[in-house]
Amino acid sequence: MVLSTIARASLPQQIERLDTERMRRYTENLAFFQGKQWTKPQRRRERRVTFNYAKTVIEKTASYTMSGLSFVVDSEDSSPEGLNNARRTESALRHAYADCGLDLLDFEAEIDCSVLGDGAYRVIWDADERRIRVSTPDVQGLYAWQSAGDPGRFWRVASKYKLLREEAEASLGPLPDIAARDEHAVVEVWTDETFELWVDGTLVEETANPYGFIPFVIYANIREPKRQWGVSDLEALKEPLRELNRAVSQLSTILELSGNPIAVLENVTEAQDIAVQPGAVWEIPEKARAYLLDLLQGGGVNLHVEYAGLILRTLHDLAEVPRSAFGETKQSLSGVALEMELDPLLKKVQRKRLIRGAAFRRRNEMILRILEQYTGEQFAPYRSRVVWGPVLPQDRTRLAIDETRLVNAGIHSRRTAAGLLDVPDPDGEWERWRQEQREVASNQ
Repeated sequence: MVLSTIARASLPQQIERLDTERMRRYTENLAFFQGKQWTKPQRRRERRVTFNYAKTVIEKTASYTMSGLSFVVDSEDSSPEGLNNARRTESALRHAYADCGLDLLDFEAEIDCSVLGDGAYRVIWDADERRIRVSTPDVQGLYAWQSAGDPGRFWRVASKYKLLREEAEASLGPLPDIAARDEHAVVEVWTDETFELWVDGTLVEETANPYGFIPFVIYANIREPKRQWGVSDLEALKEPLRELNRAVSQLSTILELSGNPIAVLENVTEAQDIAVQPGAVWEIPEKARAYLLDLLQGGGVNLHVEYAGLILRTLHDLAEVPRSAFGETKQSLSGVALEMELDPLLKKVQRKRLIRGAAFRRRNEMILRILEQYTGEQFAPYRSRVVWGPVLPQDRTRLAIDETRLVNAGIHSRRTAAGLLDVPDPDGEWERWRQEQREVASNQ
């Protein structure tokens, strides 16, 4: 018991020494994303050009990944009761999504996850507003302990953040010595059974977990074998981007010097009143030679341009975002040809969606479990299915014709066809269609 008490009392101090390498990586990735991409301090009068392709690639990939995101709840059976339960569950999730503004929150979380390498959601019940509250905690303040038998699960999660004095008073109530501090360090510690709240290193609350599960979804951007945490998209971009910035900065310096030519004097021991300007007259000794240094002769600039182009192609290859994703195509491409050209991006988006889909299903399950606890309405078995929109532009007319044929042939159901055509609520749309048919039949 004594050892347990000591360990609990020192938990906020313990996490300060945990995952230092991960926290350092987060800081470096965030700075790189913001444009701080040079490794050495800038020298006096050194010209530096920074092309922040990192920000552009991350945001473009996030747009492709999160396009057309929606979900459906499939009924357990085709009975009226099963269909009604599925519609109720789906409606509850849609209300929670709308209340929390998850369309925007998910896009912002995708950018954060791609930059830092890890993402997280926190799902709790807001007792004041009596509704679900979903947020994206900063993974720079998250610490997780993996379950021994299931590496994908955590038996304890700690969330560290800071609150200003007014925020602490509003959310946590009166605290010891609250007037003496302008900012408070807060640590939440969650297990399936318990909840602890630490403020400034002092345990101020210890209760049973009101939910019965840890209300955090922690997921990786891209997983690496034998690693608990994920890998940022920036890891593959850092070296080519730094080299691109260096090469273009060097070319920029050459062009600047060529626009302000350097006067070269040979066999001259002293020089004065030498001005490079139109109509200038120089007086130089016999056998001396004067000329302007031409840095562009011999096609040297083309070598720099070709090298920068080579780096740029390497960057697109490593980022898995072809140039055509930026709207540049050499010729008009058919749908299949465009899909082949964008295949690296499609594969990258597919990998990300596999990981995000599992995280969203877990988040939906948490939302339904908490709603069930606080509203009394039953939503079991808490299953939902994430539906992603097409990455490439679709010919909806052709797709509708194809799905009509497949439905008439009995190969696809109407629900499957509606899902492929991006109908947000296939069951509801089917019920509305049936209602219209009944009304038409009754009026005839």
